[in-house]
Amino acid sequence: MQKTLKEIAKLIDGRVVGNADTLITGASGIREAAEGDITFLANSKYSSLMEKTRAAAIITSSDVQGATKPIILTENPSLAFVKIISMFTPDDAGHPSGIDFTAVIGKNVSLGKNVTIGAYSVIGDNATIGDNVIIYAGCYIGHHTKIGSQTLIYPHVSIRERISIGSRVIIHSGAVIGSDGFGFATIKGAHHKIPQVGTVEIHDDVEIGANVTVDRARFDKTVIGRGTKIDNLVQIGHNVIIGEDSLIVAQVGVSGSTIVGKNAILGGQSGLVGHITLGDNVIVTAQSGVAKSVPADTMVSGYPARPYMTTQRVNASLQNLPKLFDLVKELKKKIEDLEARLDKK
Repeated sequence: MQKTLKEIAKLIDGRVVGNADTLITGASGIREAAEGDITFLANSKYSSLMEKTRAAAIITSSDVQGATKPIILTENPSLAFVKIISMFTPDDAGHPSGIDFTAVIGKNVSLGKNVTIGAYSVIGDNATIGDNVIIYAGCYIGHHTKIGSQTLIYPHVSIRERISIGSRVIIHSGAVIGSDGFGFATIKGAHHKIPQVGTVEIHDDVEIGANVTVDRARFDKTVIGRGTKIDNLVQIGHNVIIGEDSLIVAQVGVSGSTIVGKNAILGGQSGLVGHITLGDNVIVTAQSGVAKSVPADTMVSGYPARPYMTTQRVNASLQNLPKLFDLVKELKKKIEDLEARLDKK
């Protein structure tokens, strides 16, 4: 396939600067691009790469200046490039189709149109599977669980009983949805299990990474809001509520009964204690430990997590500790010398 820059600009609602007839035969990252490729630059601080790339053209934003190659200006280069990638490298994953003869399907299961169920998958009694759902091999769907249309479930996913999964959800391999929450009552040194009888609701357009665990609620429900994206190896505790369109990066841990607002970002390896609330648009930087509630529109970092600029000042002060230590030693010596002179007088 080949397209001119003019044709590509029309597709992404962009404006060509340079030769609009430049032919494009592929799409790639700015470092990996070959001749004939189109690439993108979303951040102007990496503009030096524009001179080094072998790409024939670049999708970028209007704040990038001085390009020597043809460019397409657009409001959101990253989103525009997603459309281009889809055009030049169509999805050829080759998802399976049909219901494998080894699949085990329970009683009173409702299957929509064009449902795929892979080899050795198990569908529990009274489950409901929507239209165009793809369930890969080796998955377990518990009884009374509901899965919305066009949801994609990769191999070896376990979705326990009475769970609700929305439409257009993607769940990657090894994820466990609806496992028991971590609840025990300790009496005379013995830990007695507290039954976890709640459920999990995964709303529409959520993506859940590999080996993510989402615990069922103790009584009510654990909720992952519409459009939220969860990276690999994340733990979501019981009764947690995650708002819409949030981003949760790898190895995050969210303790039970915590509420995270809309459009929140939890950086990699950050941890949240239980029973706190993070407002809308909160950003928690990587490896932060959040021990108390955070108001909306706030960035926090560090351990324990503080407002971002406070943490930056603390870190800057820590860098000066060796100098401060030397200064204190010097002042201590001067004081001792002064005291010695006073004693002689």
